[in-house]
Amino acid sequence: MSPAARRPAGRAEDSAPGPPAAWLVSGEDPSLVSQALTRLLDELAEGQERSLVVEDRSGDDVDLADVVDACRTPPFLADRRVVVVRDIGRFTLDQLQHVTEYLGAPLGTSRLVLTTGGGQVPARFLTSFRQSAVTVVVTTDVGAKEARAWVAEHLARAPLTLVPAAASLVEAHLGEDLNRLDALLGTLETAYGAGARLSPDDVAPYLGQAGGVPPWDLTDAIDQGDHARALTVLHRLTEAGARHPLVVLAVLHRHFGNVLRAQSPTVTTEAQAAEAIGIPKGRSTFPARKALDAARRLGPTGTGDAITALADAELAVKGKLDWEGTLVLEVLVARLCRLSRARRR
Repeated sequence: MSPAARRPAGRAEDSAPGPPAAWLVSGEDPSLVSQALTRLLDELAEGQERSLVVEDRSGDDVDLADVVDACRTPPFLADRRVVVVRDIGRFTLDQLQHVTEYLGAPLGTSRLVLTTGGGQVPARFLTSFRQSAVTVVVTTDVGAKEARAWVAEHLARAPLTLVPAAASLVEAHLGEDLNRLDALLGTLETAYGAGARLSPDDVAPYLGQAGGVPPWDLTDAIDQGDHARALTVLHRLTEAGARHPLVVLAVLHRHFGNVLRAQSPTVTTEAQAAEAIGIPKGRSTFPARKALDAARRLGPTGTGDAITALADAELAVKGKLDWEGTLVLEVLVARLCRLSRARRR
């Protein structure tokens, strides 16, 4: 099996020089882990009847000693045996020791597939698993910088083609909700058929609610004074992202708190701004550069007005005004965008 075939559901952190004996599918989003597992099992079965190849040992009463015994048993009516155990976070380090010992001398016709979930997987087990020469770790966690490549990779495997503009529309609309991509592609295949080439107009009716977005999209839009964009991002944070108004306020407090710290007359460089806002050495200073740019743009008066607006909004959300939290945030975002636009002029 080629290295590319071993990465059907995420990115492989480790790869073995020969055929792997065990996989660990990890991630914070259970639906992405489940989708990754399905793709991986399809590849490991290699077109054979799944019921003859795959044994799912994921019940509540599963015993890892029995799982290892199954892995050490030659397959029947097939050329391989794929044993699956989900949610290994429910097992203790002592219980997982059965797996660690098996990986020392695995059976060549068996494939063991584990998934995270069910609790915190013991760190010592994860370390020994990653260090094994016969294992592959596939992670489904996707950072904001990796989202575009992740979407592109999944679209490339889809049974239909999205033109670049349609692919960009899907990526922007899903935001952080990448677990919806498979369902969307399934719906599009049902609607248009395999092999179809789709434009943005073809895709748009099936997108549904816009997904969540990272919080810095909001602060970036505010810094640019883009009122319309900032309100759109705000609603995606509070609706699809399910962030409470106080959580959004905390994001804005942190951003403008950094701007206030960078407002000091002794702060003139990005490195000084990083030190002022407490970024540890060795970490990216990009947030410091953004804070310093905003501090220079707003000036002391504008920064003070922004902090006052945030304080007023926090009191309003906590009950000073009989307003819905979202309305308070909309007014706050409008005030902050107006400040940014005024200072830009």
